[in-house]
Amino acid sequence: MAVLLLADPGDDELTRQALTLAQSLGEVEVVGSAALPVARAHIPELPGAYAPGAWATALEEAIDRVSPSAVVAPGTNRGNEVLAHVAARRDLPFAANCTAAEGDVLTRVRWGGSLLEEARIHSSLPLLSVAPHVLPAVTGEGAPEVDAFTPALSDSDLAVQVAEHVEETVSGVSLAEARVVVSGGRGVGSADGFGILEELAGLLDAAVGCSRVVTSAGWRPHTDQVGQTGTKVSPDLYIACGISGATQHIAGCKGAKKILAINTDAEAPILASADYAVIGDLTEIVPAITAELRKARSQ
Repeated sequence: MAVLLLADPGDDELTRQALTLAQSLGEVEVVGSAALPVARAHIPELPGAYAPGAWATALEEAIDRVSPSAVVAPGTNRGNEVLAHVAARRDLPFAANCTAAEGDVLTRVRWGGSLLEEARIHSSLPLLSVAPHVLPAVTGEGAPEVDAFTPALSDSDLAVQVAEHVEETVSGVSLAEARVVVSGGRGVGSADGFGILEELAGLLDAAVGCSRVVTSAGWRPHTDQVGQTGTKVSPDLYIACGISGATQHIAGCKGAKKILAINTDAEAPILASADYAVIGDLTEIVPAITAELRKARSQ
């Protein structure tokens, strides 16, 4: 039996990560994209504005056409939202943040990434979303056989639609897209203390982030917050300065390829997630790194 993958047109990277899990379950057919390396793509003709109810109806029609053994989606806002609609309509269980599936046994990320849960899902049609930035993304372009169809939409399917996209005004490098993020926590001490982090970020063409406690103190805007209730980042390097490493913060930066922690506390929780650590005063260490970078570039 085939496995259906729901593509998120707005996030090709996470869709390809979800494809990795889907391929472990069987031959994959995709709904919503003709660019993936699969045999068949089901392309619904839908209104231009995103409407979760309409996408749920399209996915339901694809399910009826294919009779899949499972439905997989990326763990994006839209992937989770559409699967939740389908689960409610068909009275099916929905398991989010999966990293592996073997038969009816699932491995899921729980508690903001602090633990892995092994669970069983009892369903004739498992609905699974894939935890972001855990599995490798499938590469390559595809030329699948395209099956275009027009779902039978009701007025209620279009009751909720995205009316407008408001682009966030960002000066400098975008936090979500930066290859390097220099982030500060309570240990920075004050809003003025971020000056040395901004100087380092400027040399690295990096974005400046922060922890929740920093935004709560009013030192940085919420748009700079990295974490479960902020921005989830996946840079090549994440430099955490004076951040203790609460579970909610780790949930936002665990997608980083490498984490460098600078902290005075050798027992700080973030050290368990760090690839590299410097134990010491960030007000001395960060300027020293900046000075060495300037020195190396002047030679």
